[in-house]
Amino acid sequence: MQLNEKINLSNYRLEKAKEELDTAIKLLEINKFAKALNCSYYAMFHAVRSLLALDEFDAKKHSSVISYFVKNYVLTNKIDKEIGKTIIKAERVRNDSDYKDYYSATKESTEAQINRAETFIPLLEKFIIQKQNELK
Repeated sequence: MQLNEKINLSNYRLEKAKEELDTAIKLLEINKFAKALNCSYYAMFHAVRSLLALDEFDAKKHSSVISYFVKNYVLTNKIDKEIGKTIIKAERVRNDSDYKDYYSATKESTEAQINRAETFIPLLEKFIIQKQNELK
């Protein structure tokens, strides 16, 4: 893949992340907590995929994408460990919310996850832009 294709894909995925975050916020406002949790997770997930597009890495399983991110960015101290913990926790919450019977998403837990996504995405975006510039 050529550099401009990688950067375009990265930017596309970053915009997708921001759209998911906007959707999560709107869902929170109408008390759709489980769906808001889902969207806030996907916002973070697409931000991670935005970064990994620059490495030409993708996978079908979310766990594989997150594992690559943790191994290559968090454990190497390129990305703060708290950011790694954030996406791992968000994936767990999303899985529980989507698949566990009788899971009850609360307003407080949803607000907390959205707040984490609102921190996560700009931090990752800054790193993505830096990496894009280094590749040019």
